[in-house]
Amino acid sequence: MPALPLDELQVSETDPTTGKLHSFPALHPIRTAERFFVLYRTPPKANIPALVEEFLERAQFIAQDLDWLLALPHDKFWCQDNFITPSVFGEILYNNFLFDIPKILDLCVLFGKGNTALLNKMIENIFMQQPSYYSDLEETVPTVLQVFNNILGECGLQEEGASCEPQRLEEKIRVTPSEMPLQELKDIVLYLCDTCTTLWAFLDVFPPASQIFQKHSFLSRLAAFYELMVPELESAIKKGKFEDRSLQMAMWRRLSHSRRKMMEISHIIINQTCLQPILERSNENIHTFVEAFLEIFTTLLQERRFIKDYDEMFPVDEDISLLQQASSAIDETRTAYILKGVESAWDGAVRHKTSVSKRIELRTSPDGAAAQLTSNGPQPPSYSLQDDDHCPGASAARPSSFLTGVELDSLVTQVKDLLPDLGEGFVLACLEEYNCNVEQVINNLLEDRLSPALQKLDRDMPRQVKSEPSSLLASRANVFQDDEFDVFSRDSIDTSRVWKGRRRAEDSKQFLNDRSVVAEQRERYQQYSVIVEEVPIEEGTGQMFKDDYEDEYDDTYDGNQVGANDADSDDELISRRPFTIPQVLRTRGQVEQDDRQEDEEDEPEEEGVKPDNFVQDPALLRERAEARRMTFLARKGFRHDSSSAVVGTSRGQGQSKDTVQERRKKEANKSARGNHNRRSMADRKRNKGMIPS
Repeated sequence: MPALPLDELQVSETDPTTGKLHSFPALHPIRTAERFFVLYRTPPKANIPALVEEFLERAQFIAQDLDWLLALPHDKFWCQDNFITPSVFGEILYNNFLFDIPKILDLCVLFGKGNTALLNKMIENIFMQQPSYYSDLEETVPTVLQVFNNILGECGLQEEGASCEPQRLEEKIRVTPSEMPLQELKDIVLYLCDTCTTLWAFLDVFPPASQIFQKHSFLSRLAAFYELMVPELESAIKKGKFEDRSLQMAMWRRLSHSRRKMMEISHIIINQTCLQPILERSNENIHTFVEAFLEIFTTLLQERRFIKDYDEMFPVDEDISLLQQASSAIDETRTAYILKGVESAWDGAVRHKTSVSKRIELRTSPDGAAAQLTSNGPQPPSYSLQDDDHCPGASAARPSSFLTGVELDSLVTQVKDLLPDLGEGFVLACLEEYNCNVEQVINNLLEDRLSPALQKLDRDMPRQVKSEPSSLLASRANVFQDDEFDVFSRDSIDTSRVWKGRRRAEDSKQFLNDRSVVAEQRERYQQYSVIVEEVPIEEGTGQMFKDDYEDEYDDTYDGNQVGANDADSDDELISRRPFTIPQVLRTRGQVEQDDRQEDEEDEPEEEGVKPDNFVQDPALLRERAEARRMTFLARKGFRHDSSSAVVGTSRGQGQSKDTVQERRKKEANKSARGNHNRRSMADRKRNKGMIPS
């Protein structure tokens, strides 16, 4: 028997008064349980114990309510084991206000980041089961447009014909943004940022709503608001007198974020109402959507600032090129007119279009902006649409430039699990194009709706391997650099030429008796023993060195005996040192002859002792020092500590009375000089030459 939905299921309950069984529908109001739920409140900002305790108690009650709710049986609380008829489900949602347009907008802006696919499925199911939400959305769009009009009215920039009510004569003239108080300006900027972020989050999660927005000419109204409001707010923030520079920068970033979101809202509407249907339908009703695209941009050309900023983020010429490829019957005159109008909007401005991979990347530059702000006065720098900070609450995917290698590998794996035939390089290009949004990448791949830039890429393109930086060992230099023993540049070396200690199979006697190296060097050193005193001059050459007298020669000092009165011997100056053959190269006879000569030179000559020695006898110096010390002590009346009485006789023979008395006196007075004056005495000995320095 097939399971019945909850709206058709009957349950039996016993009447507590009569005890009889009664059948009730499972979703009958009589089965509702009465319970008062505690409302949630945000935690207190101030760290006051009483307020913190109140918040914790409230949170405990909320947890108890949730536990009770989850413990209900399945027929009183919906769960996945049972289902409800779709039509009945839609009625329950709509009649009990479980969802409405404001709640849906809040869900998108609060939980859209990272949950786009889940929210899209939920909202699509809500609108599918209850079409009444479409009518509610149509009634909401004029309210959104009225928000823009209210902002313009607060700033004294009301559009012509936007308000049907005449202005009262006694009504106060509104001031412009540059003249209003700082707090009011801040409130307007924040209000505009919240409004734009909420609309973008809703359209990003549920793009089919773009059709309803465009029914009310939302793009033209938004462009007109952008043209009037943005320049005034920019001028007010630049020229405002801010005591806190951080507040000025925060307001500027909020305004830049609002500008960006208005551009993205416009792109979503244009893509959903014109471009996407052209790509999905090959030949059916293409002309209708092409005409809608040309009509939209023909209307927007008069808003020059808006069209310039839109073209900066989403180039119009690429969209027109796509239309030309899809339809051959496109009006070339109108497309040329639109392109010329876009070009004229850039007059007097530096044109810098962003690449495909950078259009949806949020770039922040608060440090550089702050530096320019402090150096150039109160006016902040002129930001482009890419120079805004990410506003909290916007459901945007994380930019690929901030992802690490592991996170990118995880995203690539998610795509390849579903589409294993694609190359990793192609998957990375798709992730970069769609800002690492895996759901959007997979959806566009399955529906073959990739951008023209990705269509040209090879789907089997491999991933480019990044070159690793050279390791420390590869760049290290050593003593064996680029030789046969450099293990860092060679895979193998000749190990037979490397050994530790004595070489294998080598006799020490054989090594010592090997005189081959000596024989090779003997002839070289023998040439040094040939000394030529006079160089022979051949006849007819070198005459200038023979008898000629040179007048320019300076003979001023020729008569002076330079060095004649020096103490050095003249032999040391004029005599040549005889050449000495190295001992290694001498023959046996030469070695014996040299030894005899050395013995003869070592014999003492009968000469008197030199009066001055370079190093005196230490014993003699000690004797002299001891004599001087004894003289000094005798002059002062001290007795010598090392007298014979202190020494005494040998141990075991007993000591005399004088010896005992002298030893006792020495023991009592030994600290007077025992550990003192060491440095001065050492310096004294060193000065006397007793200690070599």
